Amino acid sequence: MLVVGLWGVNRGGMWRDEGVTFQVARRTVPEIWRLLHGVDAVHGLYYFLMHAVLAVRPGEIALRLPSVLAAAATAGLVAALGVRLCRPRVGLWAGLLYAVNPLAGHYAQEGRSYALVAAGAAGATLLMVRLVDGPAGPAGPAGRAERAGSVGRGWWLYGGVVAVTCLLHELAVLVLCAHAVTLALLRVPRAVWWQWGHAAGAVGAVVLPLVLVSRNQSAQVGWLPVPDWESVERLLRGFAAGPRGVVFWGCVVLMAVGFLAGRAAAFAAPLMLVPPGILMLLSQVRPLYHDRYVLYALAGAPLLIAAGADRLARIAGRRSRSRAVAVAGVLAVSLVFLHVLPLHRHYRTPAHRPDNLASVSALAARQVRPGDPVLFLPSLGRRAALAYPKGFQGVRDLALEVPGARSGTLYGREVGPGELRRRLAAVNRVWVVAAPYALGTRWYPRDLTERVKLVAVEEWFVPASESVRDGVTLRLYVRRPATGSPAVPEPPRRPVPR
Repeated sequence: MLVVGLWGVNRGGMWRDEGVTFQVARRTVPEIWRLLHGVDAVHGLYYFLMHAVLAVRPGEIALRLPSVLAAAATAGLVAALGVRLCRPRVGLWAGLLYAVNPLAGHYAQEGRSYALVAAGAAGATLLMVRLVDGPAGPAGPAGRAERAGSVGRGWWLYGGVVAVTCLLHELAVLVLCAHAVTLALLRVPRAVWWQWGHAAGAVGAVVLPLVLVSRNQSAQVGWLPVPDWESVERLLRGFAAGPRGVVFWGCVVLMAVGFLAGRAAAFAAPLMLVPPGILMLLSQVRPLYHDRYVLYALAGAPLLIAAGADRLARIAGRRSRSRAVAVAGVLAVSLVFLHVLPLHRHYRTPAHRPDNLASVSALAARQVRPGDPVLFLPSLGRRAALAYPKGFQGVRDLALEVPGARSGTLYGREVGPGELRRRLAAVNRVWVVAAPYALGTRWYPRDLTERVKLVAVEEWFVPASESVRDGVTLRLYVRRPATGSPAVPEPPRRPVPR
């Protein structure tokens, strides 16, 4: 998994979410803390962690290295779960299946928190397996007291791991629901429920303030659609070792067999099914679902596949315990990796992500000169300049009033519509960095400053040149040949299309 994660990790450009991580993590601690009161509280702990990482050496490799290491740790934890729940060869197969999974490889190279959340959830699951099994120790009253103390400390450690995982992303709290289903399937004693309940309650107390703050920031995920059956199919194909063909259907069959694998299924199946299932159901009322938010559930899939393969091997004959079977499984996983190798290669290209901020900055560096006025339409288009400032060095950001770090925002606070009109009236040319939907569409923003940007360049200026890179339009406008500058008409108020 470490090799897969490091392969092509410096792909030559950050996309928008990684750009946010990069520019926020390089702020001071007070500036990050101020930002979280208005936006992105759900990623607060991750930003502080990345602040320490990027303080050593800022760059794309450092940005993604924590995710690479977390993915490697998750593969090892999945292997340890397979060993603990079944036998060594199941752990070997499960860990390797996780490592070759394209979805795991994708997020291993993502400068966001999802790979770290997956490691935390897998670690908490392994702790729960050990606690449910109970520690071994000497007999007698002293031994029982020692074991009881060890179990108590173990449950608090479990709660601490889950709490930190949830602070990295609050939707990881659904792993507690998966663990509750596991305890119900295993019919554990009441004492175990009692100890788990204490740990879960402590997690809830820690995470509740984050939930309350993030509720007021829910507009950030207003773009998420309601999940449907296509979402279910896409997630299943992502959880399988290969998303199509004989590899996919083979994984589905082995998963189905793995559901009969006793204790292994009791831990792996809820981990794989419960968090995505609950989030999809909740998202029918208020959309919150995205496959990256439940990446940690992926750990259950290779466990089920490996347990199913082991069950078939044991049914096949008495010699199924030989090392040859383990080696055959490793060879099978190697063939799977060769099958999905083109997909891994595609995931390592900048084209796989929605955009490439480095490419946009390079385009601006070739055409925009220091001192040129620039408008970002909408304001979040400023992310390319924040992630890669070299391409916009020395430009005049006409709409910016206070930069993001000082204003406690992601992209800065902009001037009002009146001030923007005055600034536009003083220039004869302006570069517009526009999102794909901002020009030549029916997009109509609610923000008055954004409306002035949209209307003023059409009323006062005419296009002189245009370049498009990764969906972002860089267009030069020059003033219309006329005497004086008519006032920009107030744009009509009309409903904003969803």
